[in-house]
Amino acid sequence: MFIGHFGVAFAAKRYSPRTSLGTMFLAAQLADLLWPILLLAGIEQVEIVPTSKNPFLTLDFINFPWTHSLVAECVLGAVFAAVIYAACRDTRRALIVGLLVPSHWLLDVVVHVPDLPLYPGGSARFGLGLWRSPAATIVVECIVFFAGVFVYARSTNARDRIGRYGFWLLVLFLLGLYYASAAGPLPPNVKSLAVTALVGWPLTLWPWWIDRHRAGACRPSGACRRAPA
Repeated sequence: MFIGHFGVAFAAKRYSPRTSLGTMFLAAQLADLLWPILLLAGIEQVEIVPTSKNPFLTLDFINFPWTHSLVAECVLGAVFAAVIYAACRDTRRALIVGLLVPSHWLLDVVVHVPDLPLYPGGSARFGLGLWRSPAATIVVECIVFFAGVFVYARSTNARDRIGRYGFWLLVLFLLGLYYASAAGPLPPNVKSLAVTALVGWPLTLWPWWIDRHRAGACRPSGACRRAPA
């Protein structure tokens, strides 16, 4: 899954309004952010399948237990939650961010063919295989993505033009990125794939930036949630 992860990050803002959207993006995408680093280091392996006519099956994930196993993501989530708690002493914020990390595996297991391990060293592989139907994949991903965008838009209000237009430009950019990943040419090799995937790191700055220009939606009493620090 690709933009579905961003949809979950957008929606999580509703349940932890004081947490930056950039932090939500970082947590929901942590597995995919660490993956290209481990690819470049030779710790995890993937193969490009140029003969595949299905744009969602052009990568054969041979080995990625440290970033994409359920147990590893739960551990990463616990570490991330501990960091957030140490920084703000807020159990709710730490819990929401911590749960976002393994949510990546739960969404991935819906679309992946059986290649997701439960834990490093485990032989069992999981995946419901929605990727075998590109049309169904796009529909499901878009539903999750737009649902998250809707929740975020309803839970926050723009404080200025950056908060208004920057938000919708981010939504359009993510949709364009999704289209490019599905319809664009294959990378020439795994190294190029990994280097390109590293764009996810600076991408987390965009939601952090626009979230600074949005405030929590006002309640009926007229009180508004504070903008994230």
